[in-house]
Amino acid sequence: MGAGARRRCPALAPDARVALTLRLLCGLTTPEVASAFLTSEPTMAARITRAKKKIAAARIPYRVPRPDELPERLAAVLDVVHLVFTTGHTAPSGDALQRRDLAERALDLARMLRLLLPDEPSVAGLLALILLTDARRHARIDASGRLLRLGEQDRSLWERNEISEGLALAHESLRRRPYTRYPLMAGIAATHATAPARGATDWAQILALYSELIAIWPSPIVALNRAIAVGEAQGPAAGLAALNALAAEPQLAGYHYLPAARAEYLRRLDRHEEARLAYDEALLLAGNNTEREFLAARRDELPPH
Repeated sequence: MGAGARRRCPALAPDARVALTLRLLCGLTTPEVASAFLTSEPTMAARITRAKKKIAAARIPYRVPRPDELPERLAAVLDVVHLVFTTGHTAPSGDALQRRDLAERALDLARMLRLLLPDEPSVAGLLALILLTDARRHARIDASGRLLRLGEQDRSLWERNEISEGLALAHESLRRRPYTRYPLMAGIAATHATAPARGATDWAQILALYSELIAIWPSPIVALNRAIAVGEAQGPAAGLAALNALAAEPQLAGYHYLPAARAEYLRRLDRHEEARLAYDEALLLAGNNTEREFLAARRDELPPH
């Protein structure tokens, strides 16, 4: 088939390109890709199979893009790197909280993109986001392997060199308007990184950044994180109301962080039986054993029936 025929072939949808890249080039399993996209494993397996068949039928070649082709492909590449990192930061299944191989691969890829596109704010934002988030890696579990929430972490264990580098990149990425996704996400991570203690976190600023982010990227994950920020900035009742408003969101139906967040705000409101049920729901959905142990412990700390 000639080049003209290839050009006439409909392009793969962006999500299909990202999913296929994660599966074939980045080494994620189909369940891990499905988790990254908040969908079921059979649905993701079918999506990947259709994409591979489409590539084979159109004889689309695998090749390194030319430098002038990089900008138009940047969004998909950034999403791939980000999803590789998030899968490594908190593994969707297994005993270990993190998959360091994936987190480090994502950091290497983000640094490579920075070398290739040094003036692109989205690249600076993504690298900042990864650095600022991964800087907490040594403080995320205690000596016994128990998961520690952000407010419980020993901040002296955070990697200060990575935070300094990440803050500089975040500031650089936010100089150019209109904002894109990754600079705003870097701004949120920077706000967390600069707080000396949980009680000093500027949750109003984080909520404002999430509000800007959801305006340009109406993702259910962003909506969930914004709802949590509402609770931290305005109180648990407001946070619970914002979380309850997401109950009908189909992409969050199997996402354990939604009932886990509800459980925490119900707990703060002394609605202990409802909190227990929410923890149970989160436990049914969670696949990572470190997270499951944390959720079970939080549930068992509730007052008895």
